[in-house]
Amino acid sequence: MKHRADQNMDDRSWGDQFAINTYSYTQSMSAIDCVRVLAERGVRCVELMLYPGHLWITDSRVTLRNLRRTIEYNGVSLVTLNGPNIDLNIAAATDEMRKHSIGLNKEYLRLAAELNAKALILGPGKPNPLFPLPVEAMEPHFFRALDVLLPVAAREGIELWAENMPFAFLPGADGLMDSLGRYGADEIGVCYDVANAHFIGEDPVAGFDRVAGRLRLVHLSDTNQSVYRHDPVGMGDVDFAAVAVKIGTLGLERAPMLEIISRSPDRDIAQSIEALSALS
Repeated sequence: MKHRADQNMDDRSWGDQFAINTYSYTQSMSAIDCVRVLAERGVRCVELMLYPGHLWITDSRVTLRNLRRTIEYNGVSLVTLNGPNIDLNIAAATDEMRKHSIGLNKEYLRLAAELNAKALILGPGKPNPLFPLPVEAMEPHFFRALDVLLPVAAREGIELWAENMPFAFLPGADGLMDSLGRYGADEIGVCYDVANAHFIGEDPVAGFDRVAGRLRLVHLSDTNQSVYRHDPVGMGDVDFAAVAVKIGTLGLERAPMLEIISRSPDRDIAQSIEALSALS
């Protein structure tokens, strides 16, 4: 992540050094409008969030067709779709919640195919924080969900990328990779979220080494270890200097994804790009 001296880093021109997740725009504009705005600012890779009013499973075929045309017309690559994983639980204790969550993820895969996305970000499932099921009980639920979702993904031509999430029953790189290893499907990738790792006390540099065999995408945002956040770079205490050096060695196929969650996204994404671009 090196500085580009000729790049205007304000909210009108962000360039293509980073991909952008649309989380901060889910409550303010449709995915179609969001893609147009980001493209005008030079962004060439995006991750669209699934959220009613932004992009959702009830959107009409006309809306989806117009969104795909907007993506293609503006020369934007749709890397991933990402759903409201906090709301869902594919490894829940209740059969009903598991079925509901798997069903929604199947719909997400349908949308991903219609929009020509590369992959769907998948949350492994969440334990009850007050009285959690042991991993040994939740992992089979996760595996059964993969049994259903992987054939759908293959049929739709979409990859599944599991993410390390602090609220998941597999929050860290070791647990996630060990579990995926036990399942055995090499085609499942990993989206490694730096803020999520830092929040649970995991060194992201070591985490990158652990997930290297399945790493497909990097999520970048800032947080401290007291309150879970996806803040602009500089608002938390992630060691982005070390992260930048490590990312430079990874040979990533695609640009790191900024997943800044803010009520002032234009300002905070621009500032994050500027801060990260200044690192060498």
